[in-house]
Amino acid sequence: MSRIAKVVVAVVVACFTLAAASIGAFAGSEFEGTWAVKNTKGKPFEITLSADGNATATLAENMEGTWKEEGGVAVISWSTGWTTKIAKEGDHYVKSAFKKGESERANTSDAVKK
Repeated sequence: MSRIAKVVVAVVVACFTLAAASIGAFAGSEFEGTWAVKNTKGKPFEITLSADGNATATLAENMEGTWKEEGGVAVISWSTGWTTKIAKEGDHYVKSAFKKGESERANTSDAVKK
């Protein structure tokens, strides 16, 4: 193979690799969107997980936080100190809430994506 052909092949391979990496970077998480859940008293509310890593909820006014996906689980860190996790269990999703500094669940409920 000529030197020019080798360079062309290398450039084409590099372009395909870059394109594949870019598509992966823009692929959305299955957790992005709005989720219908319930609080510790069984009252329904919604959690919205944005593509930019921000989280909001309708449980309390100005309830805000950040989220990231860790090992197939959405982990939400609220400004209140609570942590919420949304995970797939079998054929459905479950929301678990944890008080600040505690590892035992304060409550769980189904999580349904709207």
